[in-house]
Amino acid sequence: MRVAIPDDNPDPFSALGDYFSSEMVGASKNFSQAVYRKTQLPLRVFEGARARTADINGCMVCRAFRAKRDLKDFYSVQAIDASGTVIENGAAPDEDFYQNVTNWRTYPGYDARERIAIEYAERFCLDPQGLASDEVFWAAAKAAFTDEEIVDLSQCIASFIASGRVAHVLGLDKVCSILELGDAGSHVR
Repeated sequence: MRVAIPDDNPDPFSALGDYFSSEMVGASKNFSQAVYRKTQLPLRVFEGARARTADINGCMVCRAFRAKRDLKDFYSVQAIDASGTVIENGAAPDEDFYQNVTNWRTYPGYDARERIAIEYAERFCLDPQGLASDEVFWAAAKAAFTDEEIVDLSQCIASFIASGRVAHVLGLDKVCSILELGDAGSHVR
């Protein structure tokens, strides 16, 4: 880790605010929880954008995380109820869905909305200036999503970028809660 958190802490990322910048870390946690609780996006659209952002960010935890499978365990460690979250917004994507986020242009397992959400996340991360002025993209996005959904998706991606990059650059993704993923699901440390 790039910051010193006591070794006996089982989840340094969740405890970061106990040691540093508590108000800012708390606001970040609240933003992340709002994204998972308040999004109206279908789970597959949400997860496509999240998984592509995680891939770009490089966060090991974010890359391994699967909302439907892992959110309840992650929240239970923090004594947070996972009901009423994005995991209730549809069926879970299969593993091929996650493994192909870098191949979103050609992978046949995505529908049009999922493909646009993944492209949006990728370009939001890598080329926000080009994205903002790409009228062809915006015509496709506006045909597939309502304005409400576009704002929702934008806020989700912003949260994914912020949390994932903080975790990765500070090295918290090497010691965070959800690292060991087995065939039966996640194992929270």
